[in-house]
Amino acid sequence: MRQLVLASKNIGKIKELERLLSKYASDIEVLGLNDFPDMPEVIESGDSLSQNAWLKAKQISSYSKLPALADDSGLFIDALSGAPGIYSARWSGYEGSDPKQRDLLNISKALSELAETPVGNRGAQFKTVVAFYKPNKDGSFTEIEQTGLLKGQISQTPIGNFGFGYDPIFIPDGFKETLAQLAPGVKDEVSHRGMALRAIAPFLLDHL
Repeated sequence: MRQLVLASKNIGKIKELERLLSKYASDIEVLGLNDFPDMPEVIESGDSLSQNAWLKAKQISSYSKLPALADDSGLFIDALSGAPGIYSARWSGYEGSDPKQRDLLNISKALSELAETPVGNRGAQFKTVVAFYKPNKDGSFTEIEQTGLLKGQISQTPIGNFGFGYDPIFIPDGFKETLAQLAPGVKDEVSHRGMALRAIAPFLLDHL
């Protein structure tokens, strides 16, 4: 059984990545960071999604001695000059350990910042970078990254119980529902993360 470490403790993200990956590589055992409780936390000090994804993939692979797949995603809101961008997960300044509370505070901040922005001027994009890093026996390494982009609008109120993060306030182009209203299988087909994973899946099959 081939093994791959997903660089996340976010249960929602882990389930989403596992679900997407299983469609293309069902013989891969997926491990999360919860399987490595002593692993040092990776400081996301990069200036871009790509830099942060590579920081996580390389450090987690080095610690676990296994191939690692890391993603970094962000919400880029047009009316806010691209904010929160790479700071999406920690935009509200929440320092606790409850991801649901963090998400609620981030959503509240986004809606507050857009309170005076009318419908039609609330465009935004979800972007993700997925990075794969694998150390080889000869001392070399194999690496590749893929990207995904989903355009849409920010709703005026949060709606829906699926997903995580900013999903309850993001309406993808071509839909009337938020990402949090879409069934998981539907979201997988349209999401930025789904796009990136579908692009990288053939490479994983060949190199794990």
